[in-house]
Amino acid sequence: MGKPTGFMEYDRRPMPSRPPLVRIGDFYEIYARHDEQTLADQGARCMDCGVPFCQSEPGCPIDNLIPEWNDLVYRGNWEEAYRRLSLTNNFPEFTGRICPAPCESACVLGINEPAVTIKSIECAIIDRAFEEGWVTPEVPDHRTGKKVAVVGSGPAGLAAADQLNKAGHSVTVFERDDRIGGLLMYGVPNMKLDKGLVERRVDLLREAGIEFVTNANVGGGKSDCGSGELPETKVIDPQQLLDDYDAVLLACGALKGRDLEELPGRGLEGVHLAMEYLYQNTKSLLDSELKDGHYIDAAGKDVIVIGGGDTGTDCIGTAIRHGCNSVTNITRRNREPDQRDEDHPWPGPAGTFYVDYGHAEGAAKFDRDPRQYGILPKAFVEDPDKPGRVGFMEVEHLDWQKQDGRWTSTPTGKVERLPAQLVLLAIGFTGHDTPTLIQQFGVDTEWGQVKAEYGDFRTSVDKVYAAGDIRRGASLIVWAIAEGRGAARAIDEDLMGHSDLPAPGMTEALMSSAG
Repeated sequence: MGKPTGFMEYDRRPMPSRPPLVRIGDFYEIYARHDEQTLADQGARCMDCGVPFCQSEPGCPIDNLIPEWNDLVYRGNWEEAYRRLSLTNNFPEFTGRICPAPCESACVLGINEPAVTIKSIECAIIDRAFEEGWVTPEVPDHRTGKKVAVVGSGPAGLAAADQLNKAGHSVTVFERDDRIGGLLMYGVPNMKLDKGLVERRVDLLREAGIEFVTNANVGGGKSDCGSGELPETKVIDPQQLLDDYDAVLLACGALKGRDLEELPGRGLEGVHLAMEYLYQNTKSLLDSELKDGHYIDAAGKDVIVIGGGDTGTDCIGTAIRHGCNSVTNITRRNREPDQRDEDHPWPGPAGTFYVDYGHAEGAAKFDRDPRQYGILPKAFVEDPDKPGRVGFMEVEHLDWQKQDGRWTSTPTGKVERLPAQLVLLAIGFTGHDTPTLIQQFGVDTEWGQVKAEYGDFRTSVDKVYAAGDIRRGASLIVWAIAEGRGAARAIDEDLMGHSDLPAPGMTEALMSSAG
């Protein structure tokens, strides 16, 4: 490494952001930028640790060559840093913004010091690469004559399409929505990932030779992502794809939201799945800057968000931008510890308390962190002044205690009603939301996921593969990219008898071939 003592000389400085009270007035990206010297200093903090656990299984699943491009940024060799980054990651402009960075949790420096700012350096590299014109369409030198259909245009589908196109196959991506990107487009709010960045990457893929078909509902049926009946889509017969293509990859995600159907009052107006809320907001924002009114408006309402993950945070940030009266984020979990504990050993996820962008915005707007821990939802209560609409949320407080090495919760009997004219359920996902597609392809499923072994990605039906959340369950964007790259190699091997496509687990081979 260029600066062996850098981690002792420079403090961690993560990616800056615009002030909360400024950014809540718009849907532009929250991020600001470091200057080049600060980024060089941050790159210098990467240790000569011997074994880079940031690239291990608990760290980065796509084998990003993190120590290499950290060192290159420290030395000011930005173009080579981009070349090394692009060896393993198709879309660093996405991961650099929305990946929760398991690589940083696995950072060796993070054992007893703040970890290296891997994510912000990655984002800076790719942003610089676009500005300098280093990112160009990768048109293959030849075509194999093989055709591959990819169903779903989220990060798994796009990564697979990109790789398969580089191998020379003719790739067509089918997307049921009106824009390409899947969750990148409609699941992640614009302030966290500007949709212009998604469209910029899609344009590059299109110029490289990939064909995109939007409003294409393969198998027909409803969407659980806020699209409802998808009335403007064209239904595509799965059998037609099997007849017309040499391979079909299912990369449709896992968008069936976990619900609270058993709670009294679930059918009241104003109770929605989080993805329905986020999807409609972004679509209306892109279509009309929210002028068409085709979204769930939180303006003037007391909002309760149930669930403490990234999706819940996105709901908090969106509701604040709508002008909600208040926002409360409840979770049945206990508050996370401030430091790693015995339940979260290094190099796995730290499991520590952190303040995400939505939490910071809630604190700035309402003078309090919006999160309340140890809260169990009991019932949705009708507004007496508005029959049929939710007006309150009945909750019970829990007491968390650790016994025999395990945390358990006990109801306290303390029940209260919280005002809530809008309740958003952000409590995770239970599997795919494409039952008609799955039935018509006839692939085997288990626990809401399509069965396909990791490594070959083959389903129970000949020529049909599965990758991403539809195969492994709801997960991180970096895992979706890893799955897409792995599936592309497996498909290429089956079509051609061999494959030169890189895939996760091939870091050493990549380093050797790159010199």
